[in-house]
Amino acid sequence: MDLTLDRLSVVTDGKKLLSDLSLTVADGRCVGLIGPNGSGKSTALKCIYRALRPSSGTVRLGEEELSRLSMRRSAQLVAALVQDGEIDLDFTVEEVVALGRTPHARGNQAPSSRERGLCEQAMRQVDIGHLARRGVLTLSGGERQRVLVARALVQEPTILVLDEPTNHLDVRHQVELLSLLRGTGLTTLVVLHDLNLAAAACDRLGVLSEGRLVATGTPEKILTTELVHDVFGVRTTVVSHPLTGDPQLLYSLDPPAPNGSDTPCPSYGD
Repeated sequence: MDLTLDRLSVVTDGKKLLSDLSLTVADGRCVGLIGPNGSGKSTALKCIYRALRPSSGTVRLGEEELSRLSMRRSAQLVAALVQDGEIDLDFTVEEVVALGRTPHARGNQAPSSRERGLCEQAMRQVDIGHLARRGVLTLSGGERQRVLVARALVQEPTILVLDEPTNHLDVRHQVELLSLLRGTGLTTLVVLHDLNLAAAACDRLGVLSEGRLVATGTPEKILTTELVHDVFGVRTTVVSHPLTGDPQLLYSLDPPAPNGSDTPCPSYGD
C-alpha cells in the first residue's frame, strides 16, 4: 500500500511548521526523512499516525483518505514508533508487546494462540525474547526501544512510521533493527538523524529544511557535499562503502563557513 502526503501543511500559533509537503512512499519501500532539528520531520509523522491534524493537505493510505477512516481502522493499517516513547506502567515485556494487538481486539478477549505466536516471533526478531517476563521499567533505554518496535510489528500494519527508531540502541542493534525493517516488506517512512544509516537503510530520502521539502531522491543523488553543507551547515567528504557502495559521509571538525541561514535552501534531487 502506497503512503502519500499531498500538499501537507501544519500551522500552530501562527507559525508554519510544515509547508506544502508532498511525498510518496511506494508500496513496500523504505523512505527516510532527514533534516536539521526543527525542520518538520516529526510533525509530518504525527499527521500520519493522527496525533496531529494537518491545517491543509491530505494523507492517503493507498486510495483512501486517512481522515475518512475510523481511528480503529487507521490503527490497523498504520503502526507508529514515536520519539522517546514512554511506558509508565510496570507491565512485563510480553504484556507491552501484546498491546500491539489492541486495534484488532474485540472486547476483552484473551490473545489467541496465533497472536501469542506473533508476539513471540516479534520478540525474537528484535532480540528481547529472554526479557519476556521482565518488568519493562527495569529495562535500559535501548531494551525499551526494542520492546516498542516489537509492539509495532505485532500490530501487523501495512505502513510503518518510525521517529528515530535507533535512539538508545548500540551499534549492533541499530544495524540489526534497520536490516529487519528493510526485510519486512512494509511501506516504511522513518526519521533518522544518522545520515550514514539513512543511506544504508533507505531506498529514497526526503530532505526537510524549515518545514519545506528541498530534495528527494536516492541516497546517491541526495547525499552530496553541497546539500549537506547547505542544509546541515557541516563540511563532509562523500565516499562509497567498500562492501555495499552506499554513500558514506566523513565529517570535518573544522568550523563551517556561514551558509546564510536567512537564504532559502536550493532544490536538489528529482
